[in-house]
Amino acid sequence: MKDLIEFMAKALVDQPEDVEISETETEQGTEYNLKVDKTDIGKVIGKHGRTVSAMRVILSAAATKLKRKANLKIVE
Repeated sequence: MKDLIEFMAKALVDQPEDVEISETETEQGTEYNLKVDKTDIGKVIGKHGRTVSAMRVILSAAATKLKRKANLKIVE
């Protein structure tokens, strides 16, 4: 799952070396925190949040296939 998020994020940003992902286990499932360079946050979020929403849908589908729950947050 972490590799999937990293792959998607690095494909979107101008500075892929600054992509960092941390994961935390919660009662609701696994929470992934995505950190990118400040100049790339807009590219990851997209217009009206469509890009990050699509990333969340893909992550949710992959998690469902593994019978898990996952959540993605963008942190500054």
